[in-house]
Amino acid sequence: MNASSIVTIALTDPGEGLTEAEILELKVAVGDRLEINDPVVEVETAKSAVELPSHVAGTVVEILVAVGEEVPVGAPLLRVDTSGGPAPAAASPEPDPSAEELAEQAGPAAEQATPSAEQVTPAAETGAEPKNLVGYGERSSSAAGPRRRRRRAAPAQESTAGQVPIDRILAKPPVRKLARDLGIALHDVLATGPEGTVTRQDVLNAQQRAYGAETDGDYFPEESPQAPEHLGTVMKTTRDQPFSGVTSDERTTRVPIRSVRKRTAEAMVASAFTAPHVTVFNEIDMTGVMRIVSQLRAAREWADVKVSPLAVIAKALLVAIRRNPEVNASWDEDAQEIVYKHYVNLGIAAATPRGLIVPNLKDAHLMTLRELAEGIGELARTARAGRTSLRDTRDGTITITNYGVFDIDSGTPILNPGESAILGVGAIKEKPWVVEGRIEPRRVATLSLSFDHRLIDGALGAELLRDVSAVLEDPSLGLVWG
Repeated sequence: MNASSIVTIALTDPGEGLTEAEILELKVAVGDRLEINDPVVEVETAKSAVELPSHVAGTVVEILVAVGEEVPVGAPLLRVDTSGGPAPAAASPEPDPSAEELAEQAGPAAEQATPSAEQVTPAAETGAEPKNLVGYGERSSSAAGPRRRRRRAAPAQESTAGQVPIDRILAKPPVRKLARDLGIALHDVLATGPEGTVTRQDVLNAQQRAYGAETDGDYFPEESPQAPEHLGTVMKTTRDQPFSGVTSDERTTRVPIRSVRKRTAEAMVASAFTAPHVTVFNEIDMTGVMRIVSQLRAAREWADVKVSPLAVIAKALLVAIRRNPEVNASWDEDAQEIVYKHYVNLGIAAATPRGLIVPNLKDAHLMTLRELAEGIGELARTARAGRTSLRDTRDGTITITNYGVFDIDSGTPILNPGESAILGVGAIKEKPWVVEGRIEPRRVATLSLSFDHRLIDGALGAELLRDVSAVLEDPSLGLVWG
């Protein structure tokens, strides 16, 4: 091995204007043999978890980051020897440097963000012949066995109640994902599995200690369950149950603002203070919608489709937009123009364990009710898995947010940046309702429509909500207006 054969792999922008990302998982260890396009690290971006591939073939000689770090684009991740020599023995992971050590090592931000000429060696200078980054290359037969992951050293802890001390973080991928979803740092979990392995129950126990209540619910509830029990509880810990970020007086816990939560906050602040919001409300009879949903669920032709009221609401909104096309617009401040759009990319707000994301159905105005139901289901599954693509979140025009699944009646939703309106749907509940002079029990919900008052006047916003309401109260209008 010589210095000219060492190539540094740096954090690149996967295509969403990324400036920094959190390291979720290291896919390689020192001594591993890499082929072109082999994944080397998984990072969390503003939209999803993304695996970054290697652009060279060679042997990993040094890991430069650790799980949990947030690093800027351009920062070096690992170094690879491209000379093709034998793999060196894997080095034992060293404890992460202290804050003081990092401060001494750190240079100006610009230097940290961009690798130096010594860190990144172009292929032309190395004498190696790395292949082009195309497709997924076959694994070399010289790769030795399964991938070894570099484990992040954690402070040794004394055993309590017979638990195994944690001096290495051992956990299966589903357990790691659960910890990420719940916001639990693995090095703060007391492991009870074989050889100090962190189990699913260990992660749930850590969450219970952190939040003071058990939570193992569905982040994508189907029908309107009560809000999760842990919401509104006081975070707590005890001296024999450590948790990351707990202050010395044990009265508060501090968690870094990162990834999806950080980007969501930035987007919501920008939207709230850029577009003047107006919200109008309407309480409507949803009995007809619920009857249609029940009939479709019982139909053999729809047996393979997950039908929910949300699909019918989406169809009603699309019909109303067709009757009021001026609402489907955006404000171009730079060009000083209003851009009227002849298509609808319908956003579906999703409250995921990683934070709020808004993927959208492209050209939803062309979709049938069945296609809407299938599309919404696919967006939910993808978001639940943390694999929403950048394309799915771009170019939305109007969004639906369904806070009824949390048993909430109404709200004032904030616009997704760049969009003209957002329709909020409250919980569908049985209430007394006047029908042709008689009081009857009906299924009732409150709709709320927030819109950008630069684009949509009050009268136009009211007409849009009125038309959505009319189709939902009398679905046959969808045939006439659609």
